[in-house]
Amino acid sequence: MSATEELYPLPDRSQVLIPMEFWPEFLANTTGTEFLAGGMGGMAGVIAGHPLDTVRIRLQQPRLMGSMTPTTATGLIKHIVSTEGAMALFKGMATPLATIAFQNAVAFQAYALFSRALSDRTSQEALSYRNVAIAGIAAGTIQTGILTPVDLIKIRLQIATDRRAQRKTLQSPQAGPLGLVRNIMRREGIKGLYRGWTATVIRDAPSHAVYFGTYEYMRELLHPGCRTNGEESLSTMLVSGGLAGSLSWLCCYPLDVVKSRLQAQCAGGAPPQYKGIIDCIRTSASQEGNGVFWRGLGPSLARAFLVNGAIFSAYELSLRYLTPRSPKDDLGFQPMS
Repeated sequence: MSATEELYPLPDRSQVLIPMEFWPEFLANTTGTEFLAGGMGGMAGVIAGHPLDTVRIRLQQPRLMGSMTPTTATGLIKHIVSTEGAMALFKGMATPLATIAFQNAVAFQAYALFSRALSDRTSQEALSYRNVAIAGIAAGTIQTGILTPVDLIKIRLQIATDRRAQRKTLQSPQAGPLGLVRNIMRREGIKGLYRGWTATVIRDAPSHAVYFGTYEYMRELLHPGCRTNGEESLSTMLVSGGLAGSLSWLCCYPLDVVKSRLQAQCAGGAPPQYKGIIDCIRTSASQEGNGVFWRGLGPSLARAFLVNGAIFSAYELSLRYLTPRSPKDDLGFQPMS
């Protein structure tokens, strides 16, 4: 051994976690598999539902005086494709695809952790629906810290409809998601990225109770015993996940309209239209009628069914692939077999 090695001995290789060893170590525990499976579910959901999400966001925005933009989902889709091209339906997808995977991983991981904390480890019974709702509220609240800025950037990109203005924008340093983030940070600071956060929490906390509660109830209804043995079929996952998504959106949709409007305002440095949640509700109702809070509901429910059927199926199947053993060894909440 050299003098240098005596002064600075190399660490024991058995104690060094090299990059190639990270994934086996990470996936060897329940937390790692749940997190990765949640991310896979999030990516599947974004790909399945982004075109209808673009339609939803545009239908929710205030109509400009003299605007000839269609007010129905099918009419708007035809209008977007004919005036902006089919790829306009996927505008703003890069940001959620890159980040919602992480947000969904956090949400599903938080739900699993709270489910375990609330479960009775001495009992073989599945988690009660009351505790499912509590775990859902906690998960929904936690993930808003990631979802709020992601949604804001996505909405700002989705409502950019003028092709000529876009071409000019593409030549500016503010083009794209990162440029938009820099622009918002320069004008409003970090709080600008969290515009609409309160509305997002009010929307997502209760809706996630409905979301996970509906999924657990429907999967048990369609495949009795699957909450304890994890043997539900792919069709059960798709239908249960789809119904969970649609029902949770139906419950929170009016507030989603408010949230979208709060986050869309101030785009391009424009002055804010609303002072807050209550002012947005009053102003929108007085100018456009109460029906405005249900505008775009149809495509939103269709999108929610597709997206959440994909999310839960990808999540469950990823867990099955990553964890060949039964989850009952690790979980109070049994999401798969």
